[in-house]
Amino acid sequence: MRVHDLLGIGLGPFNLGLAALADPLPDVDAVFLEGREEVSWHPGMMLSEATLQVPFLADLVTMADPTSRWSFLAFLKETGRLYPFYVRESFYPLRSEYDDYLRWVAERLPSATTAAGDTWHARRLVLGVGTRPSLPDSVRAAGGPAVHTADYLPARERLQRCRTVTLVGSGQSAAEVYHDLLAASPDHDYDLVWLTRSPRFFPMEYTKLTLELTSPEYSTYFQSLPDATRARLLREQRSLYKGISGELVDAISDLHYRLRVQGHGPRTTLVTNTSLTGATWDGTAYDLALHHDETGEDFALRTDGLVLGTGYRAELPAFLDGVRDRLRLDGEGRPCADASYAVDVTGREVFVQNAEEHTHGFVAPDLGMGAHRSATILNAVTGREAYPVEKRVATQTFGVPEHLRTHRTAHPQEVSA
Repeated sequence: MRVHDLLGIGLGPFNLGLAALADPLPDVDAVFLEGREEVSWHPGMMLSEATLQVPFLADLVTMADPTSRWSFLAFLKETGRLYPFYVRESFYPLRSEYDDYLRWVAERLPSATTAAGDTWHARRLVLGVGTRPSLPDSVRAAGGPAVHTADYLPARERLQRCRTVTLVGSGQSAAEVYHDLLAASPDHDYDLVWLTRSPRFFPMEYTKLTLELTSPEYSTYFQSLPDATRARLLREQRSLYKGISGELVDAISDLHYRLRVQGHGPRTTLVTNTSLTGATWDGTAYDLALHHDETGEDFALRTDGLVLGTGYRAELPAFLDGVRDRLRLDGEGRPCADASYAVDVTGREVFVQNAEEHTHGFVAPDLGMGAHRSATILNAVTGREAYPVEKRVATQTFGVPEHLRTHRTAHPQEVSA
């Protein structure tokens, strides 16, 4: 019976990056399983003009090993697209070519397999099963043809036949769907409504000192904070990872202007500060109960098309039930990841990828931190520094600087005359 050192479940970008970094290590026998017939990344949002929100350096391996044969630049070279990418002069790949890159790696890695129905044995497990689309309870209970942005493209033609299409949410995916529907609106007969709880359609912040919050040391600092403080920070930091790219905000505004100049309206309504408080489906349309959080008014909207950009949530998969007693879980049943992303009671058997936002911060789903996390996991698995991990990259210090840790200084009034 063959017992692998490492068994990965799921072949999204994070486990695929782990597989790529494990590939050249002679002391790691790894296998990675994927339930789908081929690797695909957010196929329901593969809009033709969409780009990544991180530069190409945030590929599967480069931030851990710039010399890796599995880098995005190696993919471009092998496929004859390196010079066109250079001439394009943009660090941000198209989402479709990043998806091509993932498939290119998955098809060539010997450790990646879509085999099903077999039994596998391993000393360690890495979960890379991804997150699941999150729907409001009221919409889920109502039934009907509401669609999450994750499944937008298969539903686009049906939505374009509706009389009213309503979009809920104001993250990047919601904004991309809105722009796509708005651009197509002159050729179709629908009203387009965009609702968000946020006080505005805010852009993500990309200033450089703010980007340092995606550094390894900020993640380490975040882990050291009390649970309540971490939860508060995640709420306060939404604009750092749940906003819209500034370019897309401007593109939406420009599209509005162009449609007006061309005499196409547009027939659209944008409403901020609005919470969805209830939903019913009568077989023809949804009746949405809404509340304006600033004015305190309740109002309603009837719509036959409903798109939900309401985010994703991480869940422990049912196949872990047999080892649940060996996992460290918090009061909400979430895995508690340590500094090496281990979540089991021993700290060296079960690891997670993108299931640790509540312990490590908003960088958990960030593609740019994927290679760092994979390097950390492999260092823990091998018991050596298989990949050097930077100890200090940020300009600023998080928490109290060590050289300023002194005894409390007395206030002037406490000093005797």
